[in-house]
Amino acid sequence: MLHKCHVIVGGENLIDRVQKKSIKGNSESVDSLGGSPYNVAVALARQKVKTSYITPISLDSYGIKLAYNLNQEGVKIASKRNYKPTTMAIVSLNDGIPSYAFQRKNTAERLVTTSSIKASIPADATHLHVGSLAFAGGSDADAWEFSFHEAFKNGLTTSLDPNIRETLIENSDTFRERFKRLLKSTNILKLSNEDLSWIYPGRTQQNAINQLQSQTSAELIVLTKGAEGAECWTSEFHVVMPNHKNIKMLDTIGAGDTFMATMLAFCISSKLLLPGSIKAPDENQINCLLKRCITAALLNCSKIGCDPPTHEAINNADEE
Repeated sequence: MLHKCHVIVGGENLIDRVQKKSIKGNSESVDSLGGSPYNVAVALARQKVKTSYITPISLDSYGIKLAYNLNQEGVKIASKRNYKPTTMAIVSLNDGIPSYAFQRKNTAERLVTTSSIKASIPADATHLHVGSLAFAGGSDADAWEFSFHEAFKNGLTTSLDPNIRETLIENSDTFRERFKRLLKSTNILKLSNEDLSWIYPGRTQQNAINQLQSQTSAELIVLTKGAEGAECWTSEFHVVMPNHKNIKMLDTIGAGDTFMATMLAFCISSKLLLPGSIKAPDENQINCLLKRCITAALLNCSKIGCDPPTHEAINNADEE
């Protein structure tokens, strides 16, 4: 394991039911384990980061598979489980690009309170990552927001990935206001260009980034741009990096989650992210971070579904 950081991850776990065409041209569905934060936890463990997952997992047949997989990957399940059903995501692929429809009402992963989250956080936790559907709306979103701010106040470093699913956001204005509050308790922020455009509608990318920087405490902001690569901002540097690997793309499911986990793993291994503090990277470190994150995301895209690469696989790809 990498040094003394212990990353805890909160947010949804679910089953991705992917609709696709078979070799014979017939429609078929394949069930895969997923949920953005769940994927981040797996990807962190594969990169030798001590990781705990603090969202409830169902005791139904799907939840048994979700929990078994975390145990196999070396992720500690730190939350109590329950008998509510597992959230389902119906995924349709169009040229490898996924679109989602969710069945998430009254499911296991939403059964959280501020007290249950607090009880799930291990005593040696040093960093909290939360994102995606955790903040979409409802009492669970309120509980996650409160817990995120509390963790920051109590000395944990934090990271946020909004990973917006517009169809599940109960109130757009409420979500945007929540996001702006969360920015004040965030050390590391990753978002996609689609997220940025949705949060700051009608603005140019630069104008939106300027506003974002004025609203956040984050020492590190990374914008992912799909086939165009990624950009990073700190208080001193702005680095743009295109995709640099010629990898056959099968689909993009889990690419952003793999990128997010790789950011955290890089910051830990580079001793930028320490228990209770984060150091701003220099320009060379930013270039190395973006290169590694893009490599990891592309390796994930070379497989069907979310299948994050290991620490060794990323190292080998970087050397090619």
